[in-house]
Amino acid sequence: MTSEIIYQGDLRTQATHLQSGDIILTDAPKDNHGKGEAFSPTDLVATALGSCMLSIMGIIANRHEINILGTQVSIHKIMQANPRRIAAIEVTMYMPNVTYTPKERALLENAARTCPVALSLHPELEQKLSFVYQ
Repeated sequence: MTSEIIYQGDLRTQATHLQSGDIILTDAPKDNHGKGEAFSPTDLVATALGSCMLSIMGIIANRHEINILGTQVSIHKIMQANPRRIAAIEVTMYMPNVTYTPKERALLENAARTCPVALSLHPELEQKLSFVYQ
């Protein structure tokens, strides 16, 4: 098993990662009857995409001795109303002040685009990925 989730009432859940014991709380967003005091489940999907992209980039960076330390990711989730679902996720990678060769850029950008979460999301969910190099 990966996790256990308990409904705590008031549209809040508590998820426990079984291997580490880490806990994540979720709340329904304010625009969907919730308090919005924690990540919503759809926030976690969008955030998982950015984290996955950065993790796979890290694997490639280690393999090719490319410095990506300090890379920051900004996530913007766009919802649609009917049916209520994530319509698009905009991911912006702010790369550190490092000079990357064209080959290194291609390796990193391909790693992000082909991370497991990116490949697992429904094809109708638009993934907008951009890189900002210093």
